[in-house]
Amino acid sequence: MIVIHHNPDCGTSRNVLAIIRASGADPVVVDYLTEGWTRPQLQALFAAAGLTPRTALRVRRSPAEGLGLLDEGVPDDEILDAMIRHPILVERPIVASLRGVRLCRPSQTVLPLLDRMPKGPVFKEDGQMILNEKGEIVD
Repeated sequence: MIVIHHNPDCGTSRNVLAIIRASGADPVVVDYLTEGWTRPQLQALFAAAGLTPRTALRVRRSPAEGLGLLDEGVPDDEILDAMIRHPILVERPIVASLRGVRLCRPSQTVLPLLDRMPKGPVFKEDGQMILNEKGEIVD
């Protein structure tokens, strides 16, 4: 089983979802912008992925700066509260599988979480190759 916390408006999130599906997996897709987050859910995902609220904070194209969350003195609890109120503040996509949990940026960081490698070649939306025709990772 594999779960992707997905933002359909995010190219990286769409790329990761495509890679998961190309591997033959049928993931559970959680549109966290619609469903939102709970504190225990975020805490569990962050702990499993080795993240902190600060390292999981989406800074680009988010209200983080306007909410005053970029100051180093802002406590994790305040960041978590803001993430619950504004789900867009969580960097994405976060993928969970039996092989682990991780924030999958760049897209190819999802590969170790998959039971099977996708058959290559696999490309991102922008045309950049991720896996070649032999299924080897392209840097």
